[in-house]
Amino acid sequence: MHPIIVLLLIAVWLGAMWLGFMYVFPVLFAATLVVAGAAALGVYYLHACRTLAPSSLEGPSPVAAPDVAYRHYLLGQVWRDWWTISRTVVPQVYRTARTIVVRLTRTLLGGPWGFFVLPVWLALCAGIVAAAVPASVFVLALTALYGVVAAVGLAAWLVCVLVLAAVERGFMMYGRILQTCPHPFCYERIGLPEYECPGCGARHRRLTPGARGAFRNVCRCGARLPTTVPLGRFRLAAYCPHCGGRLPERIGRVRVEPLPFVGGPAAGKTTFMVLGIRALHARARAVHGRLAFVEQRHAQAYAGAIREFQRGGRLAKTGPELPLATMVDVELPGRARRILYLFDPAGEHYTGATEVESLRYLDHSEALLFVVDPFALPHLRRALTGDEREFIDHAAVSSEEDPADTLQRVLNDLRSRPDQGRQKRVAVVVTKTDLLVRTEIGRCLDEDTDLREWLGRVGLGNTVRTLDQVAAQVRYFASGLTTEPADVADLLGWVTGLGPAAASNGDAPLTDAPQEPPGTAPLRAPWPVRGRGAARVPAGYQVGRWAVLSGVSALTIATVTGAVLAAAERFPF
Repeated sequence: MHPIIVLLLIAVWLGAMWLGFMYVFPVLFAATLVVAGAAALGVYYLHACRTLAPSSLEGPSPVAAPDVAYRHYLLGQVWRDWWTISRTVVPQVYRTARTIVVRLTRTLLGGPWGFFVLPVWLALCAGIVAAAVPASVFVLALTALYGVVAAVGLAAWLVCVLVLAAVERGFMMYGRILQTCPHPFCYERIGLPEYECPGCGARHRRLTPGARGAFRNVCRCGARLPTTVPLGRFRLAAYCPHCGGRLPERIGRVRVEPLPFVGGPAAGKTTFMVLGIRALHARARAVHGRLAFVEQRHAQAYAGAIREFQRGGRLAKTGPELPLATMVDVELPGRARRILYLFDPAGEHYTGATEVESLRYLDHSEALLFVVDPFALPHLRRALTGDEREFIDHAAVSSEEDPADTLQRVLNDLRSRPDQGRQKRVAVVVTKTDLLVRTEIGRCLDEDTDLREWLGRVGLGNTVRTLDQVAAQVRYFASGLTTEPADVADLLGWVTGLGPAAASNGDAPLTDAPQEPPGTAPLRAPWPVRGRGAARVPAGYQVGRWAVLSGVSALTIATVTGAVLAAAERFPF
């Protein structure tokens, strides 16, 4: 080729390069940078909407259904959502940019004209590559946004958890709430029951403010369950975490009061328990309170016992198996509320040390009701005349177990407790006094007799003094089938801690027990099944995702606005 032509071509090429790099490159590079950055931003925002907007468990970032309850959104799922968006957007943007750069190279530099459009190619490719810098800054800003949302949300969650836990602990301490299992072979003390979801029946072992939520836990079926008693957790069906047995309706809301009936075989424990329930029921009705059995079988057994009394018969002997507590829910005006666990085992369980050890409910009691069959006292038995003995044997079945031995075995077992078996209240009930007063040695009980002193005279002096050392308060009570219900109600109200509300007053006299026996009416409304359903994410997840998406939207708008203002300032029209 002629040298002049070569020089001319070189001059043309140099001119094209000068014009391209001076006038085309800056404008095209800036435009490409803006377009590529906006495209990357749009792709990120599109995938963020696709990931965070859906409310179903399925989606780009699926939410796995839990075994029992969902964990808090900010403790795991929020970062899975972030990783899903990042691992989807970054490879897609990279592949798209690489594809565009390759096509531009093939198109613009694939022929002789490539020598003249080099500034154009370089501006386009450099703009695409340089867009990675603001895109990276934007991704880092979004990651920081996730961190801010998670930090703020977790701080608020932690405050709520601590406050709710403190409120519930204060409620439990103020009400001296005791929770124990009433079921045989368990009798364990319960820190937190298992609660059953009313929607699917799943058992929740840790339904408390924590990793699964502060105010509500979301069950796998979507039902929202309260985490504390003040929020309504007592309205759920509760079960013992040790044996799985059903617990009373209001467990955790009112104090459980275990009341062991201690006495030998045929001492009259069951009879006095029935008389006590009858008296408390009469008192509850008189003062506009309420009393109900927790178990239907106990209501039926009580009704049968009342019918037997009315016919003048005797109650059947208690079976030899370990007892399920007779659970009675009592609510009287004021703050007098208790779930009474009345333990009435067969007297044979008190006739040996091994048998007493099986009665583990004694580990939790603050009160005892010691039932004394006066005709089982050796001293009194020897004082009876032949006619009196024959009359007593015909009228009632007497225990052959010395009450002093019975109580001593119980106290020996209680001494294994950390408090050495100390009791707040002990009620000593002398039964069968309607028969006792018809004997010479018991005739004085018709008068104003100190029952404590009388027991000392008939051979229980050491027992009386032992009880003074073991219990903070001891009361003595003479009971028979004709005992006034008001007096029985007063004694039961005192020994169970129901307090003054269970005591008699002038406005509510008791002369007889109510005719209608107590039933098993529920004392609380069941927790309603509410939630978003098993196929949708919990509301907390949706709120968290919307909060993040709102932040992404705000950051996107701010970025676009900033870019437009910067372009307008750099290239004024």
